[in-house]
Amino acid sequence: MFTGLVQDIGIIRDVLKHDGGDTRYMIETNMNLNPIQMGASICCSGCCLTVVDKSENSFSVDVSRETLSKTHLGSWHIMTRINLEPSLKVGDELGGHFVSGHVDATTRILSITQDGGSHRVEIAIPDGFQKFIAPKGSIAIDGVSLTVNDVKNGSFIVNIIPHSWDVTTLGDRVVDDVVNLEIDMLARYVANMMNVKG
Repeated sequence: MFTGLVQDIGIIRDVLKHDGGDTRYMIETNMNLNPIQMGASICCSGCCLTVVDKSENSFSVDVSRETLSKTHLGSWHIMTRINLEPSLKVGDELGGHFVSGHVDATTRILSITQDGGSHRVEIAIPDGFQKFIAPKGSIAIDGVSLTVNDVKNGSFIVNIIPHSWDVTTLGDRVVDDVVNLEIDMLARYVANMMNVKG
């Protein structure tokens, strides 16, 4: 479990493709990896991945063919920058919202508009997900916890403040880029309880 508050931007330093379609990524980071145990989970641009190797300033994760097909992780290459957040511990501050690290879909950035020091970003809603997205609700984009400002037919808008723009990879994004999307798990449960179809 995560909060969507990015702690570091990692850099892909090595990519090793295995027979069968799985891929191992080595990720350089400034995070303190001393308390991170082998087998621990780290949210990598919205995807919960397991640490399979680590050094003082890097860790490695294996990504299955299934995960590669459902996220944008398959586009990662050496020097790709990714958002990183270690898993929650009991007593940690919950500053964002509950993020599982299970990407629901990939989607596309439709527009980016500067608004004072902030940026308004319009993002396409994948088929079947309109019912889960509401104004003032929470959403995770590439692992970043964001508040939905507005919802249109087929898209939603988030406002990204300068701090979030600077300390996450959202500041690297341009129109037509593909991002990982995770809907708010509470919205999913509410929709399920109401038996909403569509």
